[in-house]
Amino acid sequence: MGLLQEKFSKYRIPQQYMAMGVYPYFREIDSAQDTEVMMDGKKVLMFGSNSYMGLTYDKRIVEAAIEATRKYGTGCAGSRFLNGTLDLHIQLEKELAAFLGKEDCLVFTTGFTVNEGVIPTLVDRKDYIICDDRDHASIVDGRRLSFATQLKYKHNDMAALEKELQKCNPESVKLIIVDGVFSMEGDLAPLPEIVKLKEKYNASIMVDEAHGMGVFGHQGRGVCNHFGVTDQVDVIMGTFSKSFASLGGFVAADSDTINWVRHTCRSYIFQASSTPASTAAALKALHIFQEEPERQENLWKITNYALESFRQAGFEIGETESPIIPLYVRDTEKTFLSTKMAFDEGVFINPVIPPACAPQDTLLRFALMATHTKEQVDRAVDKLTKIFKNLEIIK
Repeated sequence: MGLLQEKFSKYRIPQQYMAMGVYPYFREIDSAQDTEVMMDGKKVLMFGSNSYMGLTYDKRIVEAAIEATRKYGTGCAGSRFLNGTLDLHIQLEKELAAFLGKEDCLVFTTGFTVNEGVIPTLVDRKDYIICDDRDHASIVDGRRLSFATQLKYKHNDMAALEKELQKCNPESVKLIIVDGVFSMEGDLAPLPEIVKLKEKYNASIMVDEAHGMGVFGHQGRGVCNHFGVTDQVDVIMGTFSKSFASLGGFVAADSDTINWVRHTCRSYIFQASSTPASTAAALKALHIFQEEPERQENLWKITNYALESFRQAGFEIGETESPIIPLYVRDTEKTFLSTKMAFDEGVFINPVIPPACAPQDTLLRFALMATHTKEQVDRAVDKLTKIFKNLEIIK
């Protein structure tokens, strides 16, 4: 055994939970991602998906992906920079820029590589990155790749953010990076207050709209639109793997910023291009956002119904303002155990443990789609209430 293998042979935490029968990851799904899925030969209620618009098995999107594959093939065989740019990519970028209210847009192969590549491209050694301490892992990795001075502030604490801004050289770029919707807790960044601090300290703002697109704002334009601050936010990024029912990501900004990113961002230049199928699927989803506002309305009706149901049942759900509902457990082993018990009762739900949250904040993440019904929510709440009471998480 080499030193490398010897090092990793000591990592046995997953095996310990497997032996306990509560290992909750890489569970196999045998059907489309819908409000109910097939797993282990039985139907299970799906409350662990990020498909907020419920579009992953929409026949129009499936057909758009098939048609694009027929026309362009299965891949582009290269990067966007060289041979991998299709007219389809350009169309999606132009329509997204218009949708978001920005001058220009770039489409990436994944949302993660947007943050991983764009953040270090925007700042250099003399600049500053200021992040919320609950920002997504992709933002964390993006700032780690940067040579800029890195500062963090306590979650949604504007006094703490201002203190960090006061540390910065007034003549340097100061890039504040936040999630629009925080993916584990479901609460929103206070963008109007962040904009005020931006203007006071001559800073810039980048907002991750991964969980806001399709959900918030007019026709699903996101949290920036929801708060009416799109013009004051300098850079908006997002992903296609959630409401857009596809795979990929984007960054939108003024034309000069996008021109710089297009020609210098390593995760854009050196990464293989998005497939024709995923690009066409995202484009079709964008059209559906605009053509079917009732889909977003349904999402909020079922979200508000579920929020009230969980509150009445005595669950601790924090400050969520979105279709992401955290059911706090505050114990790692009970988090895993309740996940297993829920699955046994026919409810798929995701456990959240460190490093995705603090050790004292472990939770089950309950996420809604526009296509969920009240009857499905009632079934899930009933089963989860019994489980949480049985484990003495709630009274």
